[in-house]
Amino acid sequence: MTSHLLYMTLFAFLVSLVFAVLVKDEPRQQLRFGALTFAGFMLGALALGWLMYPFPL
Repeated sequence: MTSHLLYMTLFAFLVSLVFAVLVKDEPRQQLRFGALTFAGFMLGALALGWLMYPFPL
């Protein structure tokens, strides 16, 4: 059984990887940009989830 957190992490990783390869040319820049993008996706999603927690469906 997989969790939403695993799917979110996989999605953030793959999208960050594609963005880094498309946007930057140097491998060092790609790694830095990919890591920052991944961190932004994860922190943004966790913050949004935390903000929506008090509002059940």
